[in-house]
Amino acid sequence: MTQRRGPVDSAKVPRFAGPATFARLPRLDEVGAADVAVVGVPFDSGVSYRPGARFGPAAVREASRLLRPYHPGLDISPFESVQVADAGDIACNPFHIEEAVETIEAAAGGIDARLVTIGGDHTIALPLLRAVSRRHGPVALLHFDAHLDTWDTYFGAAYTHGTPFRRAVEEGLLDTEALSHVGIRGPLYGKRDLEEDRRLGFGVLTSRDVMRMGVDEVVDALRQRIGDRPLYVSVDIDVLDPAHAPGTGTPEAGGLTSRELLEILRGLAGCRIVGADVVEVAPAYDHAEITSIAASHVAYDLVSLLALEAR
Repeated sequence: MTQRRGPVDSAKVPRFAGPATFARLPRLDEVGAADVAVVGVPFDSGVSYRPGARFGPAAVREASRLLRPYHPGLDISPFESVQVADAGDIACNPFHIEEAVETIEAAAGGIDARLVTIGGDHTIALPLLRAVSRRHGPVALLHFDAHLDTWDTYFGAAYTHGTPFRRAVEEGLLDTEALSHVGIRGPLYGKRDLEEDRRLGFGVLTSRDVMRMGVDEVVDALRQRIGDRPLYVSVDIDVLDPAHAPGTGTPEAGGLTSRELLEILRGLAGCRIVGADVVEVAPAYDHAEITSIAASHVAYDLVSLLALEAR
């Protein structure tokens, strides 16, 4: 069996010490190659309300110090099963969104591993999907969010955190037979928002649907829609209720619990997940690291699911 390098041993180095990488994993340059890589994108120039998600990757890494190597819910030790490493941050221009999008796409495409990306705002999903689709063709999308993120423009700008999935459909990056939003809620600009979203090919399970249907029925519906297609999972942390994730840019009341989100994710075991992101953690609005802790566990579950697939 190939010897893989895992996190720093917490019996030898306390969790509050040691490297500031995700889950205290080795850096990618220390292991040379990885099956799964965690990468940060500290970019938030696409936000429409509260800024601050550029500090999300650092906050999530800090909160991830408490993660342990065995995942009982998925029955996997992800850091032993495959090589997982922290690929650092993708540095991009904070003053020019289009240039930043191109930089993120190029950098993500240059990492030879399945990526779990920590944002940053949701603008980054577009270049990440471009990189994934170059390898796998159009992919199924499972999008956890309070918001649709399929609007056309803001103030005439085509690239913002509210537009990535409309651009992705327009660019042919997504398999329009397998697109799902989960957790949508809150006021919209008008009924037309839902009608346009439906025309793009998205199915919607609102936070109310999750409450009424329950996790198992939600997972069954999602798996039927996804089938055996390559799948990209994008998690805006504001899919969680502000009680579970106050540190985010556009909070909406009535969201999922962290337990519901994690259980839905675990229900995806066996799906062909090819990449994922966790975005919109804005630590300046957080309390007692509630949001960062939730996001670190979401990222850990995504790493574990990718490890299952890679294995």
